[in-house]
Amino acid sequence: MSLRVLVADDSSLFRRAVADALAAIPEVEVVGQAANGKLALQKILELRPDLVTLDIEMPELDGLAVLESLRRTDSRSAIIVISALTQRGGRLTMQALEKGAFDFITKPQGDSVAESRAVLIRELAPRVRALAHRRQIRDLLRGLVQAPKPVGGPAPGLSHNPGALPSRVLVGRPQVVLIGVSTGGPVALARLLPALPRELGVPVVIVQHMPALFTQSLAENLASKCSLTVREAKDKEKLEAGTVLIAPGGRQLRLAAGPESSIRVEVTDDPPENNCRPAVDYLFRSAANHLPGRAMAVILTGMGSDGTLGLRLLRRHGCFAIAQDEATSVVFGMPRSAIEAGLVDVVLSIDAIAARIVAAVKGWGK
Repeated sequence: MSLRVLVADDSSLFRRAVADALAAIPEVEVVGQAANGKLALQKILELRPDLVTLDIEMPELDGLAVLESLRRTDSRSAIIVISALTQRGGRLTMQALEKGAFDFITKPQGDSVAESRAVLIRELAPRVRALAHRRQIRDLLRGLVQAPKPVGGPAPGLSHNPGALPSRVLVGRPQVVLIGVSTGGPVALARLLPALPRELGVPVVIVQHMPALFTQSLAENLASKCSLTVREAKDKEKLEAGTVLIAPGGRQLRLAAGPESSIRVEVTDDPPENNCRPAVDYLFRSAANHLPGRAMAVILTGMGSDGTLGLRLLRRHGCFAIAQDEATSVVFGMPRSAIEAGLVDVVLSIDAIAARIVAAVKGWGK
């Protein structure tokens, strides 16, 4: 069964580019196009597409207004926002994700049509596959005759109780919390971080897969919601308790030894890993080297397997690891990879993770 897609953009040239890129992806059918937000909303309600690629800045109704209108309907169309790679684009994208967009991509910066098409295919294809997989699971669950069972939950042999922690990880309390996240991350972080108390007592370092300029908007958005201090990380910045540092988009972030036994972050232009920069593996690997046995890792929603290799190194020193469950993940790729590799202690819903982090940091359950 093909995935039915509507393309909405006020540029006829870009609509064609997106439609051509989608046509090159197996099991995708472009069922319509729209040149403005008002027409896009009408076609979404009429055609009921599985997916809409939605430009944020359009005449009549902009993308944000379309999303707001869809929230008041029974539409099940997933939305991938297409944004300009600018600070304004970053701010608008954060708002779009809060209003229910599935994910976003940025408009290609290529000089040629062929180059832009290749970029669009590379960016859209994994998101289309993730959506198709999610739809298959949804249809399967809907068709079950027996009472539905919870999706996600603990992996085999893992604790799902947010009470006592496994004794093997209570050697020492973690001195830093590391979080890796991708697709669905801004919304997941907006639920997790505000639930962490101001007196948490340890720093938090986050890798969210995002391009340059967007992570600054993400940090500002989260800072307005949290009692913890949240900001985009700066090179050579010292880790401080009660501070959340987000890896700058388009760059790598690692932990390194600082003066007087302190730990600082280093922002580098090292190559991508797992086609990602920043990469979760890059951060986790550095923590295994500089904070052996003193870090706690959390893998949240996201495509792919970034974080699994780095988590394997952290686990050699007794790192406690949490994965977000499938039921609350937008895409279960990164958590599933870590769980299936046997590297996770507990699998929790996004709303239960903060309590487990606090329990580990405070040493409760000993």
